[in-house]
Amino acid sequence: MNNVIEIDGHKAVVSLDPDIGLLRGEFLGLNGGADFYGESIDALRKEGATSLAVFLDMCAEKGIAPYREFSGKFNLRLDPKLHEAAVIAARAEDKSLNEWITDVIAEAAER
Repeated sequence: MNNVIEIDGHKAVVSLDPDIGLLRGEFLGLNGGADFYGESIDALRKEGATSLAVFLDMCAEKGIAPYREFSGKFNLRLDPKLHEAAVIAARAEDKSLNEWITDVIAEAAER
């Protein structure tokens, strides 16, 4: 995946903050914010590890679950023509629309 790094088993999105001229990382899937900055990828990884440790310690101290829970459900609104095309593509693979979309998302998320 572009702009995603892994620090201590946790994925974070990396972007450039042009206002301060630093790389910015933000952990994904946490139940709160744990962002971090660095001048290089190595510095970003070091700061990320520190930020993550502080976040996890604070959650433990306050008895807060550190990770978001996902239900596995979400609503999706599509253009009707795209909806029709997706149904046709799913049927062509002998799948339900839900199965087909799940497979497409799983494949895209592995990048």
